[in-house]
Amino acid sequence: MAKEILFDFNNSLADIVGRDNGFSRTDIESMDGKISGAVSRIETIRKEGNPGFVKLPFSRDVASEINAFAESIRDNYENFVVLGIGGSALGNIALNTALTDPYKRKKGFPKLFVMDNIDPEIFSSLLEGIDLKKTVFNVITKSGGTSETMSQFLIIKSMLEKMYGEKYKEHIIATTDPEKGDLKAIAEEEGYKTFYIPQNVGGRFSVLSPVGLLSAAITGIDIHELLAGAEKMETRCRERNYFLNPAYMYAILHYILDVKKNKKISVMMPYSTKLRDIADWYRQLWAESLGKTRIVEGNSLFVGQTPVKALGATDQHSQVQLYVEGPNDKYFVFVGVKKFAKDIKIPTGFESKKSINYLSGHTMGELFHAEQKATTLALTKAKRPNSTIWLPEISENSIGQLLYMLELATAFAGYLLEIDPFNQPGVEEGKKLTYALMGRPGFEEKKAEIEKIDRPNPEYVI
Repeated sequence: MAKEILFDFNNSLADIVGRDNGFSRTDIESMDGKISGAVSRIETIRKEGNPGFVKLPFSRDVASEINAFAESIRDNYENFVVLGIGGSALGNIALNTALTDPYKRKKGFPKLFVMDNIDPEIFSSLLEGIDLKKTVFNVITKSGGTSETMSQFLIIKSMLEKMYGEKYKEHIIATTDPEKGDLKAIAEEEGYKTFYIPQNVGGRFSVLSPVGLLSAAITGIDIHELLAGAEKMETRCRERNYFLNPAYMYAILHYILDVKKNKKISVMMPYSTKLRDIADWYRQLWAESLGKTRIVEGNSLFVGQTPVKALGATDQHSQVQLYVEGPNDKYFVFVGVKKFAKDIKIPTGFESKKSINYLSGHTMGELFHAEQKATTLALTKAKRPNSTIWLPEISENSIGQLLYMLELATAFAGYLLEIDPFNQPGVEEGKKLTYALMGRPGFEEKKAEIEKIDRPNPEYVI
């Protein structure tokens, strides 16, 4: 039976890092009404299934359909390319990094490429480096009109049509909204194989939907086990006692340390290269969900911690100096792995060199754990609050647990902050301005607005 992940928040206690930097039970008890309100809102979400991310761990029929399709096409292709950005890309990357081998393609499974940007040099390099005849493209956009994704799609469609004519459609899969949007309409007109994102699931909460599950299944990840891990965490997080609920406690600690202790930056630092892109995925989840403006008595209140990703032990040599001796405005979350699937013993050598030979007889895993422990101790000594999420191992089940815990924690934190964690109005304005700059019909007023404000003074361009 798969083991549970653990959330150790000892080093966030006021008794450990001081009253100004850590939390106490009194801090939490003083929030009882606010916490109860957030619990009630999460329970309403569960009951109504809206927003729908709470239902995704139970979507086994969808997983079975995806597995059957993945099995039917694997033998025909060497490459699987995702065309998507933000929530349509980061989860795919995180799953692939965590659960596949980075240096070799698993025999019998395509290699995954995720085109999560519109950098023309990188996109051109991909097209020059892969065999289009052996490649299938998954176009992912819920709205059906994401400019970055659809520009890539138009390029790919044109190239494939020139090669195959009508048969080009065999190389295109669409993942989009089930009811509306231009990609849905195009997929129906053209006859693409299509998977659907539930209407009430936003992009940054969609990794456990076909958005993330399809590329995972194609590349050999056990998506049923991934969902089983998420279901395990969902069941576990029905516990109303927040001291026994890792998602709730994670959110409560972030709220206290942000609002009451002035820790305005949330640093996630996995001690595993395989988990580095989980931190990247989390960065969008936390920032886009919680960075909001509230209007209180006619005044604007700006909320939301700034999420930062780091990687142990790499960033011990680039960021930890700042973390230990710089401004004490951060809350650190480490992600550790109890047991690595592989380890390497460090051989003996240079016995006369005491600064080297002490490593002999140990393993790289032991050294990795020691470096993680040393970093947490250094931060704790410096009165910097930190916690650790422990994975028993890196597996589909443990990754499913972790992803769902962070999604639920984000929603809970949003309710503590009294904002809507599921919208993103700040992102929408940038999209509209892009449409105006690119000449999309219907955005003429935005174009006129740009012309009024976009008047750089050459005096200040040197």
